[in-house]
Amino acid sequence: MKVLHVVTLHTPTNDFGGPTRVALNLSKGLRARGVDARIATLGDGFDGPLPDTVEGVPSYVFQARHVLPRFEVSGITSPALLARARRLVTAADVVHVHLMRDLITLPFALMALQCGRPLVLQTHGMIDPTEKRAAKVVDALGLRRVLRRADTTLYLTEMEREGVEAVIAPERLRGSHRLVNGVQLQERRPAFDGDRPPTVLYCARVQARKRPEDFISAIPTVLAKYPEARFVLAGPDTGALAAPMLELARSLGVAHAVDYVGALGHAEVLEQLRRSDVYVLPSVVEPFAVSVLEAMSVGVPVVVTKTGGLSPDVEEAGAGRVVASRPDADNGPLVGQAILELLDPAACEEASDAAWRLIRDRFSIEKVVDTLQDVYEGVIGNR
Repeated sequence: MKVLHVVTLHTPTNDFGGPTRVALNLSKGLRARGVDARIATLGDGFDGPLPDTVEGVPSYVFQARHVLPRFEVSGITSPALLARARRLVTAADVVHVHLMRDLITLPFALMALQCGRPLVLQTHGMIDPTEKRAAKVVDALGLRRVLRRADTTLYLTEMEREGVEAVIAPERLRGSHRLVNGVQLQERRPAFDGDRPPTVLYCARVQARKRPEDFISAIPTVLAKYPEARFVLAGPDTGALAAPMLELARSLGVAHAVDYVGALGHAEVLEQLRRSDVYVLPSVVEPFAVSVLEAMSVGVPVVVTKTGGLSPDVEEAGAGRVVASRPDADNGPLVGQAILELLDPAACEEASDAAWRLIRDRFSIEKVVDTLQDVYEGVIGNR
């Protein structure tokens, strides 16, 4: 079987986050089973030649052209990649598009329909009702047609499914399946025994929706009990918030405890996770954070908010702590208290065990690929 994954953007520092990571994880899982999975995407931020493989996955990476800068990632494209779209699509048995309202994934989905190739869409929480004029034009020109005619649409959560169905009525969808995100189970990180200063990590895009200020505001609460604790702020600064976060730390008198390390490659992310004792992601809305899955895959307990798609699983398994999400309030004390609870050595080890088992039993890439292969075989069979 030949599968083409289409995702908008790949950068050395994972600026696009979840969708690209999911496409890579799925492709690697499929290739481990003998499926010829490849990726078509735009590349940006590379110093040298664009890669032809990404983490071992053969990839068609074309230089991103910022033709509509004010639309950010939705406004990038590549005439060269689009010119090659037909050839790439017709060579695949299944075209798997990580869909958003943009100038790459939507044209590829339309091309798959035109060429009569089985089309699987995965929306990653990026397709929902909107009042933006440009988005409504995109919906009218092609998005609704793609959703209506795709062989199946994959969703992470019921909230995501409802968002898609608010764009196009459910009776007009040809099929839909739930597919969770999955990651590779990793070697456990060393246990926290309380005999050394703890390390607390935020590792995600530094942007408003992810509430990095709640991570910084939690630091005084933790330092009151663990004065030598270290707090690592990592991730691409896509919201231009790194400097304000460091200024917030200075205003709180805790700048000495914060290390801003910027964007990390995937191997560096896993290395940083293994050096951490608690992972914090206080997002207002987070459909199904791969970074939380990766933290748990090495046995790091997590602090997340109730509005995250993974939060019910974290709470049920005891893999960390779930706090309220109040976008208009300072959640630092709540987050700080949750971190303190997980820094109790016994509680930390219990949550670490639960986190690692949760990935093994429910969110391993092997289990996700089992489901995905069934979906592929179903859409091919229906054709």
